[in-house]
Amino acid sequence: MELIEVCRERCTACGICAAECPARVLENSKQGPTALRPENCIACGHCVAVCPSQALEHEITPRALQTPLLPANALDADTAAVFLRSRRSVRCYREQRAPQEKIMQLLDVARMAPTAANRQGVSYLVVQDRALLQKATQRIIEWMEESLARGKEVHPSFSRHVEAYRKEGKDTILRGAPQLILATAKEEAVNGRENTLFSLAYLELYAPSLGLGSCWAGLFEFCAFSGYRPLLELFSLPDGERITGAVMLGYAKYKYVNLPERKPLKVKWLS
Repeated sequence: MELIEVCRERCTACGICAAECPARVLENSKQGPTALRPENCIACGHCVAVCPSQALEHEITPRALQTPLLPANALDADTAAVFLRSRRSVRCYREQRAPQEKIMQLLDVARMAPTAANRQGVSYLVVQDRALLQKATQRIIEWMEESLARGKEVHPSFSRHVEAYRKEGKDTILRGAPQLILATAKEEAVNGRENTLFSLAYLELYAPSLGLGSCWAGLFEFCAFSGYRPLLELFSLPDGERITGAVMLGYAKYKYVNLPERKPLKVKWLS
């Protein structure tokens, strides 16, 4: 089949698909849409998803692989607000690991996050070897100590984390999380980090519905993004891949009973 095919018997020439196409692949006429610029297609699937008469078919994003969106699936505004607000950054975990099938379910939703020009390109590495996680914490502490010795403290909390680890034996880096999700992308990917931020945001929002807790591993990211080889070499990344994000994952040790408030909303309007 061609990249985009139109069933003329069903098509009403409404023009919605052409209007929605972000790459201007389609142009509409009295006979319906025509793919005049197929080389511009980013395979977002919008044309198939938005067609009210289901008259379009797409070679890369066929209708058979799209999920019907029913009105009953939509959350009301209050439920959605509570859902979004109830996600907490979990820093106390039970030792129990999340099963592989649950993590796959989580990552399957994360991959649906929007990406620049629908390039996608975010991959994941699930680290659950406890010894490896402990080594990662140790390497990050060593990086902090080296930074402090050079007078190049990247973050004002470095001294506190080093003291907690060296004097009290506490891991305030990965917090004893039984699993760590690393996002990776090609080194040349222009929007690798931005795409990862959306992906891991989806992951964090969806995790509570699976009974899981998560927290952004910011200190891990500081170290990884600095190019600290002793840390990066622990993970044997494929050539040409770089770490673009990290999130701790596991079952929360404690349950929250309230939703904390935030700073007052600040908004300016230009009319």
